[in-house]
Amino acid sequence: MSVEMSPPPASAHPNQFALLGQRRFAPFFWTQFAGAANDNLFKFAFTVMVTYQLSVSWLPPSLAGLVIGALFILPFLLFSATSGQLTDKFEKTRMIRFVKNLEVVIMLIAAVGFTSGNINVQVPVLLGCTFLMGLHSTLFGPVKFAYLPQALSERELTGGNGMVEMGTFVAILLGNIVGGLMVAVPAVGPHYVALACVALALVGRAVAQFIPQAPATDPDLQINWNPVTETWRNLKLAHGNIVVFRSMLGISWMWFFGAVFLSQFPSFAKEVLHGDEHVASLLLVVFSIGIATGSLLCEVLSRRHVEIGLVPLGAIGMSVFAVDLYFAARGLPPADLMSVGVFMAQPAHWRVMIDLALLSLFAGLYSVPMYALIQLRSQPTHRARIIAANNILNALFMIVSAILAGALLKAEFSIPQIFLLVGLANAVVAFYIFMLVPEYLLRFVALMLSRCIYRFRVTGDENIPAQGAAVLTCNHVSFIDPVLLMAASSRPIYFLMDHRIFKMPVLGWLFRLAKAIPVAPRAEDPAAYEAAFEAAAQVLRDGDLLAIFPEGGITQNGEVQTFKGGIMKILDNAQRDGLQVPVIPMALTNLWGSFFSRVERVDGKNVAMVRPFRRGMFSRVGLNAGTALSSAEVSPAVLQTRVEALMKA
Repeated sequence: MSVEMSPPPASAHPNQFALLGQRRFAPFFWTQFAGAANDNLFKFAFTVMVTYQLSVSWLPPSLAGLVIGALFILPFLLFSATSGQLTDKFEKTRMIRFVKNLEVVIMLIAAVGFTSGNINVQVPVLLGCTFLMGLHSTLFGPVKFAYLPQALSERELTGGNGMVEMGTFVAILLGNIVGGLMVAVPAVGPHYVALACVALALVGRAVAQFIPQAPATDPDLQINWNPVTETWRNLKLAHGNIVVFRSMLGISWMWFFGAVFLSQFPSFAKEVLHGDEHVASLLLVVFSIGIATGSLLCEVLSRRHVEIGLVPLGAIGMSVFAVDLYFAARGLPPADLMSVGVFMAQPAHWRVMIDLALLSLFAGLYSVPMYALIQLRSQPTHRARIIAANNILNALFMIVSAILAGALLKAEFSIPQIFLLVGLANAVVAFYIFMLVPEYLLRFVALMLSRCIYRFRVTGDENIPAQGAAVLTCNHVSFIDPVLLMAASSRPIYFLMDHRIFKMPVLGWLFRLAKAIPVAPRAEDPAAYEAAFEAAAQVLRDGDLLAIFPEGGITQNGEVQTFKGGIMKILDNAQRDGLQVPVIPMALTNLWGSFFSRVERVDGKNVAMVRPFRRGMFSRVGLNAGTALSSAEVSPAVLQTRVEALMKA
């Protein structure tokens, strides 16, 4: 009987690269790396053969890439719904090994195709293997992303996804390069390709044997073999969590965006940049390195949490550098086809490559947190099916991108103009998604505030529960205390806040966007008072985080004011609902005297936000989170004592 892996505390591993020394991650990483490399080595070598070496009347070179790409994507549309069910129903390592066994069989058949001297055998066999490798990837996709949350802790999930994303693009790059070089060897090139494909499949299967078991999340699931009804059911299931569903749409848009650029690289290199086929390969190298770098940066920038505030940052960078790529490429003068050396000797081309590198880097920042969020927020028993539904959406968006790009080219748009339109569309789509899911925008604001205005350090963040209801209690020092608390937690937090702050410009809009709960004094508005505490009770019933500032207002002198009794009413309501909710004491430090806190003027009045950068840029502020208290241990006096102690820690 298999036992689910229990990841060690993230603090035991200083960064994402340390995961490569762990059995729970390393064999899985190299298994998926070998599979991605084999996919691309096989496809690219086959494409080069059909384009340059074979003459097939029914498959002209101009259509070879399109046909091979379509055959590879088709299984994602047909079988993703089934693969998601299989991954949820069966133990995941068993699924991985089955997929790797299938890869070995496919590559043995492909070897026959590559080495056959009969063109009437080669092309049909290799086209069939292309479809089967698409099936291989369709089966592996859900298990790849469903395995990670079982193997890694929340603090490791962003880094793990970044490593997988980086490994995938490096494998794609190496597969394309090696496949192109091998198949070009006179006379024996296809034999080398056949040997390499089989060898990579065998290596992947051997390494998969060392992946630890990951138990089935829904072993009693009854498989629905109808892909249409199951796909629709999975999309409805994902739509039940609106943040997850719209994150799926965001990821699919990224694949639309990326597919436009990747599909146009050969034509862009030849017709716009006037480079040879090696320049087209150089563009792929730059793009892949950018994606890999952005993916790895996610853990550093997120401080080992799932930080979706990086997504708007990534979207901004994607649009900025896609638009600049248009301006960099539109005015290049006509020239004869250039080699890589001649191409790189011209300064104007460096701007093109820098735009491409930064565009793809920001795409990595955009995609990795979204994947991690879907893994974290999806119901574990349905996680693989939701990922499978996302794969279907990705395939559909990529197909639409190819159709639209082709239509624009027929309408005599230039390739730089297509890049410009996609960059502008990305800005519109991103803004729409962030307005629909304001959590992304709020996390972005929190990220910018905690990294660009302050140097924000969180201690004890492991005490903030990764799941389940809890009440966070903190001292109240400034108008942006809630934003800093948002930055400290990877989960959304609902705040119970003084109703007067909602009347302030900008901050009031921001807190309404965050669905903060306005509370008025009972004597001032009894109905609003009761409604606020009922809304707070609903937050806890939903299993979410509720935050309050028990002082009832911002400190006037930097000292903690007397805690009021609202916390007790919250806990009484929770007990009424049958909930035992932990209370987490927290303390903001070194924030008093900053722009957003009150300070005493010469006339004796305490005011805030009157002198920007009063303490300069990047002033140090902190948040200390203490260990949880049970409801029975809590009183206003006890909480105040704990918070005051944390302020001095």
